[in-house]
Parts: sequence; C-alpha cells; structure tokens
Amino acid sequence: MGEVDPAFIQAPEHRPKLSVIETQGIPLIDLSALNSSEGTIDGALVSQIGDACKKWGFFQVINHGVPLEKRQRIEDVARKFFALPLEEKRKVRRDEKKVLGYYDTEHTKNVRDWKEVFDFTVYDPTFIPASPDPDDEEITEWHNQWPQNPPELREALEEYAKEMEKLAFKLLELIALSLGLPGNIFQGFFKEQTTFIRLNHYPPCPASHLTLGVGRHKDAGALTVLAQDDVGGLEVKRKWDGEWVRVKPTPDSYTINVGDMVQVWSNEAYESVEHRVMVNSERERFSIPYFLMPAHYTIVKPLDKVINEHNPAKYRAYKWGRFFAQRKLSNFRKLDVENIQISHFKIEDLSNKLEGALKIKK
Repeated sequence: MGEVDPAFIQAPEHRPKLSVIETQGIPLIDLSALNSSEGTIDGALVSQIGDACKKWGFFQVINHGVPLEKRQRIEDVARKFFALPLEEKRKVRRDEKKVLGYYDTEHTKNVRDWKEVFDFTVYDPTFIPASPDPDDEEITEWHNQWPQNPPELREALEEYAKEMEKLAFKLLELIALSLGLPGNIFQGFFKEQTTFIRLNHYPPCPASHLTLGVGRHKDAGALTVLAQDDVGGLEVKRKWDGEWVRVKPTPDSYTINVGDMVQVWSNEAYESVEHRVMVNSERERFSIPYFLMPAHYTIVKPLDKVINEHNPAKYRAYKWGRFFAQRKLSNFRKLDVENIQISHFKIEDLSNKLEGALKIKK
C-alpha cells in the first residue's frame, strides 16, 4: 500500500475534510449498574440508551464488564498477525468460496478501502444461503480459516467473542426496553446467528486527504460493538445537519451503533446512521468491530408490537440470509449497480402517492 492506486481515490464530494470536528454530544454511558450483584436494570439507564439511539444512533459505553486483559490480548494478536509478511497472511486469504479470513482489497460503495482485515464468525460453521437467488434453496457452510501464526490467535479470538456476545445481548435488552418492548424480544433471532468479528488494520496513508479507511456506509446487522485504539478515525454523519464528526476514543470504552435491522424492527423509531473511517498519514490504526447478526432464516420486518393504524409498517419483510449473501458479493468485485440496502424494501407513504396522483390530475 505504499503507492496510491486510483482505485482508492474517493470522488471529490466524499473526500475527508482537512479540518476535523470532534464530537460534542455522543453519549458516554456507564453500564456499571448492569454488573452489580443485584443485576437490576435502572430506568434511567434505559432512558439514556433510548435517547442516544434516537438522537445519534451511536454511543460509547464504559464499565461494560469486558475484562481488560481479554481486550488487550486480542489487540496484541491482531498487531502480530498484521505485522506478518504479506505472503504469510495470504495463506488464509478469503475469496468468493472461502469468505472468511484475510483480505486486503475490500470495496465500499465501489471504492477500495485503505485497510486490511481478518474476519471470523462466532459460530463455526455458520450457515448462509449459497446465493442471493430467491429460487436457490441451497444452504452453504462458512468455515473459519485460522492462520498458523501467531499460534495464540484462535484462542484469543474465541475467548473475546464470548465476552462480546454477553455485552451485545445486554445492550440489545436495553434497546428493547427503551422501545417499550419486552427485554427478551430480540433473543430468539440469534439462536443460529451469523455474527462475525473483524480485525481491522489501517496502515499510514501518504494520501490521507484523498482516501478513506472505510467509505461511507451503514451497518446492515442489528448492532455493532467497536473497540478502537487511541489513534481514532471513526466519523459519524450527524443526523440534524449532515456534518461528519469524529468520535474521540475513550480509554477502555466500546463504541456502539444500531444497525439497519434495528431501524426496521423499530419501524424507524431508531435509525441506523452513516459513518466512515479516516486514515492517518503518520500512524497506523487498529480496530475490532463485532457485528451482531441473526440466523440466516430470520425474516426481518417491523415488529408487530411497534406498528398500528397510526404507525403502519414502513418496510416490507426480507430474508436476512439472502440480503447478507447479496451484500457479500460487493466485497469481491465492483458492482454495476448499488448494493442492496434496506431502502429497497421501504414502503412508500400512501399519502404521498395520493398527493402525487392529485397533482398529476390537476
């Protein structure tokens, strides 16, 4: 990645700004009450979570219960793995058949990201439709590819995954309660989950004003739990004015964002927010996102408990596995069309249709 290939260059309107706006307002939420022996959930905590989801779609958590040594261990093995020679990393390189492992040519919005990654699923094997074709009933298995070096990598990653699952389910319960729903309403979707964890490495970039570590996007799953180092680079598109603002890393915190699935389940009470990653011209950056995703056969639609005659469903139902299989295609080749989005399942407002029809008649 020493030279900047044109494939990395963002269109002028999507390039990073030279000046950085650091976030003032992304909530920092203390979860220590969840880790007490009583285990009761504080109503004030539920309200904090709800406000954060509604106003930002993002928040940071501290005192989350994840042992610091587990996080430090996974960060250490990530640095060791990415420091290996390229030919060593490419021994576990992923492709359209083996979709898990190492990769260094990922695209977002059809522009190459300035990063290298290592992906593994929490459940091995993970079951996924063989193709996004609705007539194809074949189910395929995804298997993790584990590198020989560093030898402690697999154990560190599998231990960390268990801690992430506990935290993610706590957060999902809080989100459900903040919507006025039973705390366990989402749990049944994750019995055979497609959740995965990614190790990200963003090398120093000589053209950081032209490129992005990850281009603008929204997360397709339910919830993302991100560990980032002190370099920073995550930017969130502020909902009320469209400004890109930098999320300043808080030591030993996790940055949380709701994904498209929560937007659909909540019928847009909470929205998934666009975000991106800046690169640094001098320092490398590491981050570890955990993407909580349900079983492949999950039908995603607004929950019955949130829709009524005054708040009708805003999305048609879609099958998660096929949606995910379609999204994966863009990782390996440049597509001629926009990758599938939840907006493709949006139900157009009937009142807008009627208004438009009246205008045409006039």
